Amino acid sequence: MPIATLSLHSLGCCCQKPPPFSLKSSFLSKPTKTQFSFAFKTTEKRPFSHIVSMSMEAGIGVMGTKLGMMSFFETDGTVVPVTVVGFREGNIVTQVKTSATDGYDAVQVGYRRVRDKKLTKPELGHLGKAGVIPMRHLQEFRLQSVGEFETGQKLAVEEIFKEGDLVDVSGTTIGKGFQGFSFLCHNVGLVVLAIQIPQLVECNIWHNFCTGGIKRHNFKRGQMSHGSKSHRALGSIGAGTTPGRVYKGKKMPGRMGGSKRKIRKLKIVKIDNELRVVMIKGAVPGKPGNLLRITPAKIVGKNIPKS
Repeated sequence: MPIATLSLHSLGCCCQKPPPFSLKSSFLSKPTKTQFSFAFKTTEKRPFSHIVSMSMEAGIGVMGTKLGMMSFFETDGTVVPVTVVGFREGNIVTQVKTSATDGYDAVQVGYRRVRDKKLTKPELGHLGKAGVIPMRHLQEFRLQSVGEFETGQKLAVEEIFKEGDLVDVSGTTIGKGFQGFSFLCHNVGLVVLAIQIPQLVECNIWHNFCTGGIKRHNFKRGQMSHGSKSHRALGSIGAGTTPGRVYKGKKMPGRMGGSKRKIRKLKIVKIDNELRVVMIKGAVPGKPGNLLRITPAKIVGKNIPKS
C-alpha cells in the first residue's frame, strides 16, 4: 500500500505495541470481545414463546370407562352395534390454565376416584390445592376460551353431549404382544422341538409364531401345497449389494397393539342418565375396563377454524 494512502488511524494501529507474551493456555482463558467479536453480538431478546404440542379441541370433553359392546334396536327396528361407556366418580376440573400463567389455554380434568395411598405426595398436593377428591387420571383439554370454567366444577355428560352428536373417542388399543417370525428364529428350542415333534407344525400354536407380516401388516401367505416351503414367512426384505441395507420403515415383525388411537366422528345413539352410560355407534379402542377420552368431533369450518 502506498504511504500516501495510509490514514492516521492505520498508522496508529501499526505503531501499537504487541500484547505481552503469556504462557497461559488460550483454551483456559475466557474469550474477549476482541478475540471473538461474532460471539458477542448484541441482539434484542425475543419474547418467551411456550411451545404446546397438543392440538386444539372443539370443546370440553370427558373421560369414561369402556364397558363392552351390545346391539341397540332403534324405533324402526334397525339394529345398531354400539359401545357402552360408563362413568365413574370424577370428571372434575382440577386446574384452569391460561395464556397469562401457562402460555396456553386449557382445562385439566380428573377422573376415577382412588384411595390416598394410591397416589404420590406431589399428586395429592396438586389435587389438595384444588380442593378436589383424589383421582387416578388427569388429562388436559386445550380450548380457545376457558373463562366459563373454574376449579372444582363437575362436568356432566348430559349437559355437554346430547343424542345424535358426533364425538371423537380415543384410547389405548388391545396389546397383541410381539408378532413375527423373528421370535421363532431366535428361539432355537422351538426349532429343535418342531423337528422332534412334527405335529407342532400342523397345529395353530406353531402358526402363531409365524404371523408377523400376516397378522400385523395384512400380508398374503404363500402356497400351502405344491412343494412350497414358504407358507407364512416374511420373505425378502430388500436387495443385496445395492443398497446393501434394509430401508427404514420396512414392515417387519414387531410389537403389535398397545398404542393410542382415535376414532373420529362417532354418533351418540343413547344417553341413559339413570344407568350413567352412553351408547356410541361402532367400536372404540381398547378392551372393557379401559380409559376413554370423549370430545366433540372436530369439523373444520364449524367448530374448528379453517386456519
